[in-house]
Amino acid sequence: MMKTAELKLTQEWDKTFPKSEKVNHSKVTFINRYGITLAADMYVPKGFEGKLPAIAVCGPFGAVKEQCSGLYAQTMAERGFLTIAFDPSFTGESGGEPRYMASPDINTEDFQAAVDFLSTHENVDPDKIGIIGICGWGGMALNTAALDTRIKVTVASTMYDMTRVNANGYFDSEDSEEKRYEKKTALNNLRTAEYAKGEYSRGGGCVELPVPDELPFFVKDYSEYYKGRAYHKRSLNSNEGWNTIGCMSFMNQPILRYSNEIRSSVLIIHGSKAHSFYFGKEAYDNMIKDSKFTDNKELMVIDGAVHTDLYDNTAVIPFDKMESFFKNSGL
Repeated sequence: MMKTAELKLTQEWDKTFPKSEKVNHSKVTFINRYGITLAADMYVPKGFEGKLPAIAVCGPFGAVKEQCSGLYAQTMAERGFLTIAFDPSFTGESGGEPRYMASPDINTEDFQAAVDFLSTHENVDPDKIGIIGICGWGGMALNTAALDTRIKVTVASTMYDMTRVNANGYFDSEDSEEKRYEKKTALNNLRTAEYAKGEYSRGGGCVELPVPDELPFFVKDYSEYYKGRAYHKRSLNSNEGWNTIGCMSFMNQPILRYSNEIRSSVLIIHGSKAHSFYFGKEAYDNMIKDSKFTDNKELMVIDGAVHTDLYDNTAVIPFDKMESFFKNSGL
């Protein structure tokens, strides 16, 4: 058994949402099969008895557990689940070097390592484990559900398919061999230059406020969340962004290839006004196409909601629906 590396964990409450008096909060760590130690916030309902159903939460892509995923985890703990919100490898308080990298393989393993941790926790019923993935981690959650048969229920909220957006650009506007070649050439030239210098650059994070009027609404939407109401010092999107070549491997590694073989329950939630709606809608369509396992799959469209409404707008996030979906699906 590999040893868990020592991480520097912040003990004071430094979340971007208020602390609940209905749950107990603590920091935990666990290790993935690449030897990277992950940091998580664990939320446990106060006064529980027996073993609890459990949920691992991660996302959005470039966020930290003190933001959106922690809000989801704490809220679901208030509803009777033991939950963890974790920082992915290379980000936040989790380990992994170099920093600010992403990988469809390692990040899927991060979710599986969270299931490892929950499956062996003394207060968890190992037959009642679910996951929630938000934004880019919604796609990662579907990929994990297609791989990990221990997961009984998956929720993907305001999801991105990170392989698709990296390969094709937003709204598939760069979906051509020529455009992909241009991007790959630029990234590989950067790799050479940075290796020669012995240092890596960062991609820049979200645009500073106020966002210029000529930029798309979704750019403003992101900045108002990450640079404004949910700023956090460890958040990549709040600060200097990913390693500039950090998402390069997503370009030729589709993650949803076997989603129509997922036998467990899946709920995809998306806002009708979200720029990312096509990711969720088409992921659902592909998940049920030629599938024998459609009875426990559902797409929930939130009328009028934009992408970040499902980050922190508690009047919009359908926690009641999520709770009933988890419980009706066996958690």
